Amino acid sequence: MAEGFRCGYVAIVGRPNVGKSTLMNRAVGQKVSITAPKPQTTRHQIIGIHSRDDAQILYLDTPGLHIKEPRALNRYLNRAASSVLQDADVVLFVVQALQWTAEDEAVLERLSGLAGRVILVINQVDRVRDRVELLPYIEQLSAKAEFAEVVPVSARSGDNLEALEDCIVRYLPESEPFYPEDMVTTRSERFVAAEAVREHITRLLHAEVPYSVTVEIEQFKDEPRITRISAVIWVEREGQKKILIGRGGSQLKRIGERARKELEEILDRKVFLQLWVKVKAGWADDERALRSLGFED
Repeated sequence: MAEGFRCGYVAIVGRPNVGKSTLMNRAVGQKVSITAPKPQTTRHQIIGIHSRDDAQILYLDTPGLHIKEPRALNRYLNRAASSVLQDADVVLFVVQALQWTAEDEAVLERLSGLAGRVILVINQVDRVRDRVELLPYIEQLSAKAEFAEVVPVSARSGDNLEALEDCIVRYLPESEPFYPEDMVTTRSERFVAAEAVREHITRLLHAEVPYSVTVEIEQFKDEPRITRISAVIWVEREGQKKILIGRGGSQLKRIGERARKELEEILDRKVFLQLWVKVKAGWADDERALRSLGFED
């Protein structure tokens, strides 16, 4: 280990759908957190590990912080996102270039008292046609709080992520690495499988259905030539079950095929994936049901 080696936790926070998971996947170098063009896709804290010669950065992807908490699931998501702030060595506050909303303001309020540890990350700068417009925007946001650094990036293309990484390392404490250098996440393969299924539900279905869905792995069995996975997709109403299954099972088949192909790439082996759809009325508004489905503080 190099002299002066640094290691620490970096919380990635922000309002829903600003690219937090895309940023972490790009920083780690492989997909460890699911992404979709819909808010509240991330539901759990996920650790992505990036090891380099002089440091190990432990990224914490969190659910998007939002203002309204109408259901138990919303309250859980906010708790999951907020709980990492006090223990993180560095906080990346991710915002969208040239946009500032009431939800951004609410996140900033939650970061008060973390002076010296918050790096403002302005994402999606590749979508700004005239970069001159960024300067007054950066000045405006810099006046809102004393950020340790302000770094514009594009998580999608990877622009300026090396500079962000170097910036993060400067604020990490000196420490030995916490994990082996070839490890990229602390999450189990069962968790990865459930998230892969949920990602493709989110991408293929619209309206409220993805927000009323959770996935539970009932069987994950490694055999010499294949991994057999059986999963239950829980919904809240019979009508959602019908939409998810589709005519003649067509929609569920599409979800299963896409999730299976992705899991074969991630696990680097053949996968047999079997999906079932069941109804658990009101699971997203029931604290006990959330705990039974793996939503633990």
